[in-house]
Amino acid sequence: MTDARRWLIAAVLVAATGCSTPAQRFLAEAGRLQLGPMQLAGGGYRMTAFYRPGERGPQPLHVYLEGDGTPWMRDGIAAADPTPREPLMLRLMAQDHAPSLYLGRPCYDIHVGDPGCGPELWTGRRYGETVVHALAAALESLAQAKDHREVVLFGHSGGGALALLLAARLPRVRGVVTVAINYDIDRWADHHGYRRLAGSLNPAQAAPIRVPEWHLLGGRDRRVPPELMLEPLRRRSGARVEVVAEFDHNCCWERLWAGLLANLSRLVNAAMFAAHRSPSPSLE
Repeated sequence: MTDARRWLIAAVLVAATGCSTPAQRFLAEAGRLQLGPMQLAGGGYRMTAFYRPGERGPQPLHVYLEGDGTPWMRDGIAAADPTPREPLMLRLMAQDHAPSLYLGRPCYDIHVGDPGCGPELWTGRRYGETVVHALAAALESLAQAKDHREVVLFGHSGGGALALLLAARLPRVRGVVTVAINYDIDRWADHHGYRRLAGSLNPAQAAPIRVPEWHLLGGRDRRVPPELMLEPLRRRSGARVEVVAEFDHNCCWERLWAGLLANLSRLVNAAMFAAHRSPSPSLE
């Protein structure tokens, strides 16, 4: 079955029955946001993507990386479909008028049954070399095809961890913006009493990157509590870290996104990040 036919069948099922899988609901949300799907390949995997060329002149490509979705069910069994139930980054990208790409992960969305896919890729190895390599190859392929010489990475939660790991190996990257980032994955796992992600790369232990970073944490976030990540992130060279007191892991980042994007040119200027205590740009 072709990818186009999969998308069509999924959309029809959602519309006709109201009963749907996480992947089908994801598709329906993309349709509501008027985002048209495409497929990218890398590292032997296929990934769902949404690309828009932008409404303004030449700018860096904004690449949106979603959180981990639902790796596990409540009973400790790996989920059959990890596709995000609340695709925050899809909604944030819909507000962006710059050239933008939403890049899904291997085995997410409509690709959970693809060859090589299995629960390990969205549980213990969710930030592993296989996933990072596949994303890097897919992004590089799109950037070359569309002639995007510069990229800014945006990541939510585990997507923020992947953004830092990708920035270390992609010379096109000019900046990283994260929301509620799971930065030190060992510290996070220990805090919650989870098993450590033995097959994953830990951004907190990776080599430093040479681009400016802007990290936003939610003051009410209980999934990735800001007190776990605040000081480790502040120790990163060139990083600005802010806590938005009234926000949590998912709410209410859509409110400030237009203001953040308006300040993005200041993000890409590394001089802005010379000192952590310098005034923060307004998000309003």
